[in-house]
Formats: sequence, structure tokens, C-alpha cells
Amino acid sequence: MKLPKSQLATGLLCLLLSAWMMAQVKTETKTAQGQATVETKVERGEVVYVSGNDLVVKMDDGQIRNFPNVPDSARVTVGGQQLSVHELKPGMKLERTITTTSTPQTVTTVQTVTGRVWNVSPPRSVVLTLEDGSHQQFEIPQGQKFMVDGKETDAFGLRKGMQINATRIVTVPSNVITQERKTTGEMPPPPPPPPTTAFQGPVLIVVEKQPPVVAQAKPAEAQPEPKKLPQTATELPLLALIGALLLLSGGALLGRNRAHNTAQ
Repeated sequence: MKLPKSQLATGLLCLLLSAWMMAQVKTETKTAQGQATVETKVERGEVVYVSGNDLVVKMDDGQIRNFPNVPDSARVTVGGQQLSVHELKPGMKLERTITTTSTPQTVTTVQTVTGRVWNVSPPRSVVLTLEDGSHQQFEIPQGQKFMVDGKETDAFGLRKGMQINATRIVTVPSNVITQERKTTGEMPPPPPPPPTTAFQGPVLIVVEKQPPVVAQAKPAEAQPEPKKLPQTATELPLLALIGALLLLSGGALLGRNRAHNTAQ
């Protein structure tokens, strides 16, 4: 497709003006950084629901948070393995550590232009004749100062033919914030074993039939024979004792009869 000559000429003119502007206006940028501050935040929760790239987590404070469209590149470290959102399971414990680094910085931009005043419309604009003989219109920022023969003046002090040197300094403070996120997790605990159901009913016990035991009579031990006393005595002393007792009884009876007769 060919462009019309008018559009082609306009495009070339814009490129030439852009290159010409870059050649005539000098720009220098400096960046100064301050002391960075680091903030760490830890969030904990339990996976409630996972469907595709949508994740629902119950936080420790009881809040239910939905994380839609979790990118496939996101990873959770669980047991040393890198898991994607599709590998997460309900019941898993998640912990996300967010480290935020805030670095203040100041960007200073210095623009310098040198030329001869061709026309001025204070305080808005000025047309300068540049070193290559071309003319360029510049907008005058509020409060802009110009150096003329070593003296400082504003837009109202400019006159045609003056050689000026203008420097514009723009200082923009900013705060660069970077975040690092790390998510770890734990597998859900294993399910409890199914409860055992006690059997209700009689319990049969198998008794093995044992062969009858025959008691064997223990042979009687031989009893020792009683010891016999040695025959060292005879029956004569016994007979003598009996005879003595009879004699004494007879003598006592005889004495009693005599006493009775005397008393009569």
C-alpha cells in the first residue's frame, strides 16, 4: 500500500524536525537515590477451593479471599517441590512472604538551548535562530530565566537579535517500589483411618481335640522296715513289780481289818 505524497512528506518533515530538535536541545538527566526501606509482611491461610486458575483461601483471621486468574508461572514451594496452582489441594497450608523495598530517588533533568532571538511573545514563547540558521519556536516555562551577555533576565527582557542561553532544570522526586513474593506450603494431613466396627453376636472359639491323657500309676516307693530294738531286757523285772504291788495291797488290807476289830 502506497502512502499519498502529502502524508509521506509530512512524515519525513516530522522525522527531520525531531532529529533537528535533538541536535539543538541538549538534555542531561541525573538520578540521586536515598536510603531504602524494607517492609516484610507474612500472610497465612488454608486452601479451600481450587478450580482452574482460580484459588480460594481462608486466611488465619477467618477472612475468605479469592485469587482469580493465578498465572501458571506462579509457584508454591511444598516439601522442596515447585507446585503450580493446578497442583494445589484443599486443606493445604499456605504462607506468603511479601518483601517490599521502597527507594526514594530524585530525577533531575537539565535542558540547554542556545540561539539568537528572532521573535518573542512574552511570557509564553520565543522564536530562536539556531546555529544552523533555522528558526525554532520554544514555549517559555513559568519562571524561566535567560542568560544574556552574562546577565540573567526573564521573557519580558528579551529583544530581537539577543544571543541567549537558556537552561531548564526540572527536578522530579519519586519513590521506586519493588516487591518480592515467596509462597510456601504444607501438604494437608492424611485422612484418619476408617473406624473399625465391632462384631455383634456370639463368638465361636475353635477348640482342637486333644488326645486323652492316660494317667500312669506311679510305682510306690518301698517303705523302710521299722528298726527292731535290741533284746537287752527280760520280763522278770515287770513280774517282780507286780508282785510287790500285790504284797503291799494285801498288807494294807490286813492292817485295816485289825484296826477295826480292836475298835469293837
